[in-house]
Amino acid sequence: MKILFYSSKDFEIPFLKNANTKNQELDFIPEALTSESALKATGYSAISIFSGDDASSLVLEKLWALGVRYITLRSAGYNNVNLIAAKNYGFKVANAPDYSPYAIAEHATALLLALNRKIVTANAQVKAYNFIQDNLMGFNVRGKTVGLIGTGSIGAAMASIMNGFGCTILAYDIAPNYELETAYNLKYKSLDQLCSASDIISLHIPLTEDNHYLINKERIALMKKNVIIVNTARGAHVNTIAIIEALENKQIAGYCTDVYEKEAGTFFKDFSSEELKDEALKKLLSLPNVLLTPHQGYMTHEALQHIAELTFENLNAWKEHEISKNEL
Repeated sequence: MKILFYSSKDFEIPFLKNANTKNQELDFIPEALTSESALKATGYSAISIFSGDDASSLVLEKLWALGVRYITLRSAGYNNVNLIAAKNYGFKVANAPDYSPYAIAEHATALLLALNRKIVTANAQVKAYNFIQDNLMGFNVRGKTVGLIGTGSIGAAMASIMNGFGCTILAYDIAPNYELETAYNLKYKSLDQLCSASDIISLHIPLTEDNHYLINKERIALMKKNVIIVNTARGAHVNTIAIIEALENKQIAGYCTDVYEKEAGTFFKDFSSEELKDEALKKLLSLPNVLLTPHQGYMTHEALQHIAELTFENLNAWKEHEISKNEL
């Protein structure tokens, strides 16, 4: 099979090449999949895309006309793919599930600790030879109530970590994993109960139509004023404008996130020498109680290796006219 990798990044290409044990024909381009860049797939039977690529119905129509029949995602999430349209056309689509739950959960923990203990501020101060401690107050995570929205593989990993910190753990999930209650002394609650009782809220769910803007003005109103919200799931789970207003009005204490609801066209690009046009993002970044990273939670050696292996697990199965266990 001849395969085109969209949104290819220099740091991931060696992992992908090493995982190509069947010597399939690979090409890599940095461009994201869009309606315009779909034409670059001419002559390819398979493509690989990332979470920010556009696999909407219009794009899929173009890909099908070009002869593309297989799409493998280098991500666990697949909300960027119109699966109904893909099925109607006849595409085979697969993702990279559970590639490294601890990579994401550990990044969520790092964000929480860095924001709470003012690590970024402290680092900037001491590099300017300012060793004053006055604005570096945080709180002990031990003994706090942590609310986990989503208890799949990543949520379960986060439960393990927070249990190790000595936290009380509440959880919400439409499909509860009751084994976690025994393993980590976790208790399932309604979403509103979780929001009102938690000192820390961490999101670990896939994006669907039902949970778009799950964290909104109404739910924020239920939360404690000292709550820190952690989002390493998808940006559109959180209403950015509502979060900004809550932070400015001191309704919540902090927001740390690895994702943003309008990543397309901004994330994975360098705007350091030009003007950023997204006013909501600029406002979010200007707030002192916000910590944002550029969707890097998956960036560990172990995670990238496993993503590459799962990607070629899908491609190799299709090459042999078999069904991949990761098909959606």
